Amino acid sequence: MKSKSMEEHKEKSPKSIRFGVITLSDSKYRDFLESKTTDVSGNLIVETLKKEHELVFYTVIPDSSELLLTTITDIKEQNVDVIITTGGTGIGVRDITIETLKPLFEKELNGFGEIFRYESYKEIGTGAILSRATAGVYKGTIIISMPGSPNAVQTGLNIISHELGHLVKHVHE
Repeated sequence: MKSKSMEEHKEKSPKSIRFGVITLSDSKYRDFLESKTTDVSGNLIVETLKKEHELVFYTVIPDSSELLLTTITDIKEQNVDVIITTGGTGIGVRDITIETLKPLFEKELNGFGEIFRYESYKEIGTGAILSRATAGVYKGTIIISMPGSPNAVQTGLNIISHELGHLVKHVHE
């Protein structure tokens, strides 16, 4: 059953938002420096969202906490509503996205990670426990962190694509 108030909120939400995308991957970064377009996941986010929204920033960086923080600051200076990261959310030693971003969050959107893992479980089974996908709010900007695999990104996009304007509306109230 749909919520009448939620539908009213969505109706009053921005139809288009400004977004940035950051891919975290040592190997994709090396390719990026050589002008090779091997970032399937980052490009999937860009191409999907720019059908309805405005792409403000896209980059590929290595798995580096310092560089991720600097890049978040650079994107925020361009007045974006949403930043989406892909990669670095696993449990490997180089996976630093979650540890870097969670301390920034003024509010965490636990529902994104919960729904992401549930949808992943339906697709891939118990391997979904490896995902640490999360989302939160940092200084008026929504940050959504997804794994690096294209299938995981598509799962994440299916969850967020119809809620981005709604999320931005609530953050700016």
